[in-house]
Amino acid sequence: MKYRVRIDEHFDKESDAKELLDFARNLMSKAVSVNEGKPDQEIPFCDFHLCGHDEDKPCINWEREELIDKKVVTTRSIL
Repeated sequence: MKYRVRIDEHFDKESDAKELLDFARNLMSKAVSVNEGKPDQEIPFCDFHLCGHDEDKPCINWEREELIDKKVVTTRSIL
């Protein structure tokens, strides 16, 4: 049994979003993968993007970090 946290929050200020992202990053090394090495593996990640839904625009994916083999790896970054 694992304890799972999912957070999806929108902020008006980038600095507020980054504050939550940094907090999550600092805890990511304590996270564990589920079904590691199997086709249904679930890995810990932090995803940061600019959401345009309130203006009927597409989202822009800025950054994604994943915990792979107990190491935080940036898998996407346009910052």
